[in-house]
Amino acid sequence: MPVLDDDMRRVVLEQKLGFVATVCPDGTPNLSPKGTTTIWDDEHLLFADIRSPQTVRNLVENPVAEINVVDPIVRKGYRFKGRATLHSTGEIYERGLALLAELGYEASPERVRTIVLVKVEQAAQLISPAYDGGASEEEVAGRWERRLREILKRRRLSPR
Repeated sequence: MPVLDDDMRRVVLEQKLGFVATVCPDGTPNLSPKGTTTIWDDEHLLFADIRSPQTVRNLVENPVAEINVVDPIVRKGYRFKGRATLHSTGEIYERGLALLAELGYEASPERVRTIVLVKVEQAAQLISPAYDGGASEEEVAGRWERRLREILKRRRLSPR
C-alpha cells in the first residue's frame, strides 16, 4: 500500500513548495522553504539542495525532517515526517536531476548540490481552522482570492 495517496501526490505536484523542518545541533528548529519539493515514488519526497547549507548540515547530524505542503488558497495540505538521505553523486543524484529537469526545474550539477530524499514514515492532513465554522472550500478560496486581489491592488499603487 503506497504511503503517498493520490490526493497527497496531487497537492505536492501542484504546489511544488514544501516547508522543510530540521533540527539544529543545539536542538532548535530550522525551517526552510524548498521550491523543488516533488514526488520521488510512493514512499519518498524529494527536494534539491540549491542554497540549503543549514538544512543539509542538520540532516547530516540528524537525518529526520518534516515537510509541510499546503495549498494557500484552499488552506489544506499535508505534513510528511520521515528520514532523509543525501545524494551528491551517483545514480539517485543523477535520477533526481533528471526528474527535476523533466518537471521544468533548472537542475544542473552546477546548481543542485545535493538531492535529498525523505522516506515518508508518517503523513497527516493539514486543515485550516477557517473550516471550523462549516465553511466550504469554495468560501475559503473566495476569501483568499479577494485578499490576494487587494494585496496586488495595493502593490500596484505603491511606489517602487
